[in-house]
Amino acid sequence: MPLFKSPALAFVFCVVFASGSAAADRGGEYARRATATLDSLYTYYSVPGTRLLRENYPDDASYKATYLAGESAANQFSYLWPFSGTLSAVAVLVETQGWETYGPLLDSVVLPGLREYGDVRRRPFAYASYIASAPASDRFYDDNIWLGIDFTDLYTATRQQRFLDEAERIWLFIASGTDDKLGGGIYWCEQKKGSKNTCSNAPGAVFALKLYLATGKEHYLEQGRILYEWTRKRLLDPSDNLYFDNISLKGTLNKTKFSYNSGQMIQAGALLYRITGKKRYLAEARETAASCLSHFFRPLHKPGGGSVRILRRDKIWFDAVMLRGFIELYREDGREVYLDAFRETLDHAWTHARDSRGFLADWSGRGREGRKWLLSQAALAEMFARMADVTD
Repeated sequence: MPLFKSPALAFVFCVVFASGSAAADRGGEYARRATATLDSLYTYYSVPGTRLLRENYPDDASYKATYLAGESAANQFSYLWPFSGTLSAVAVLVETQGWETYGPLLDSVVLPGLREYGDVRRRPFAYASYIASAPASDRFYDDNIWLGIDFTDLYTATRQQRFLDEAERIWLFIASGTDDKLGGGIYWCEQKKGSKNTCSNAPGAVFALKLYLATGKEHYLEQGRILYEWTRKRLLDPSDNLYFDNISLKGTLNKTKFSYNSGQMIQAGALLYRITGKKRYLAEARETAASCLSHFFRPLHKPGGGSVRILRRDKIWFDAVMLRGFIELYREDGREVYLDAFRETLDHAWTHARDSRGFLADWSGRGREGRKWLLSQAALAEMFARMADVTD
């Protein structure tokens, strides 16, 4: 009995499986792990007859997402945010392992699936939080920023104009999410403009700076700088150089600290240093990176003696986005300490925390056989692919 009902999916999986040994030869063990994780993801999360994915494995009809701006319903397919993680993972693999190996997967599965979320009913165009054939759903600025970053990276890696065109189309939506309230900044949700969040402004800065590097257009550099400075002014905790989650229009701070928020400010600071040469940006990125290491990692004692330093129990994707910042900083100062902490975490997780299908619930391995979130598996593939590129 064939594993996949869709011939197109079966074709793409054959391409990915066949590429595994070649990827391992080029990028070593981490590249092999990235491929294996992605293979498992598509094997177990794919919805037959579509290019879409389930939100969880095992599928849970009672599941309701808690990360939206309101109530969610039990759905057949994942929301945009978890699906977008597959674009990030495959974009990195295109960048590090080549178009010939991962381009077919991108064009035959990932992008057709992503188009299902494209909202052409509202202007400017953006990707909605759920598929367009369903009743209209909210549109989130941060969801679209992650996509825009991926499309910009795809353009940089391949020089295919279609990717830059899509990134710049997304930027028009992001720009529409700003106003003068609180002195600027990007909202979180188009339909519920109650807060301006680090998760839309820090990656918004990264997105703009990457667009500047891709196009040379000065207004992208200026927007990136403005968003970076606004986020430092409004959401930085000066006591530890980490970033709060959001600020309401009434000026109330949500002081929760997530790894991806600070990680994106590290990346933005490193990019600003690369572009401008101003040492202040590098110093600020280093300060936040040092605090991330002490705040988001913990020592773990091994059964046979000794210990490793691994990430605390948190959403795995948040940590994958923090890794992007660490890698950007490493490219500027060459310091391996932050990457070493990720290597320890990933090596420990690969051996001790995955379930029988290769999936990860959290870094600790607790709840190993429970429900697994799509975005976590995509993030794991992304991290291994990124580490393959910075590991000899």
